[in-house]
Amino acid sequence: MKLYLVQHGEAKSREEDPSRPLTDKGKSEVEKVAKYAARIGLKVNRIFHSGKLRALQTAEILAKYLKPTHGIEKADSLEPLANPKIWADRLKEIDENLMLVGHLPHLSKLTSLLLTGNTDIEPIKFRMGGIVCLERINRENWKLIWIITPELIL
Repeated sequence: MKLYLVQHGEAKSREEDPSRPLTDKGKSEVEKVAKYAARIGLKVNRIFHSGKLRALQTAEILAKYLKPTHGIEKADSLEPLANPKIWADRLKEIDENLMLVGHLPHLSKLTSLLLTGNTDIEPIKFRMGGIVCLERINRENWKLIWIITPELIL
């Protein structure tokens, strides 16, 4: 099973727009990453997002290019301050390739928990609009496969 973790694209500030949609730059960067991911053959069965507008918009752009077999949907416990153990436990029972579109610090803590068993270590530096690919070795252990950020794509 592969797990693709995505921090939403750049969003407008709360002062600029309280609903915090993606900026034009955020949309452009996510689209660039999504096109590249499709070109390299990334296959995902389902994309889950937090339900916040910026995560939904990011998931929609990714789905446009990756065409997940089971679509996109809102999922609980992907909010910025959600407990990462909830998804770590859920992932033990899932065998399909998933993409989670969410926020910091949750994504960082979830990745840390999966890779090190500790939420306080930060083994990965997330970048808005980037994708972190992890692969499950067995029900308990994960490894980092690759990271794509908008800057890496020509």
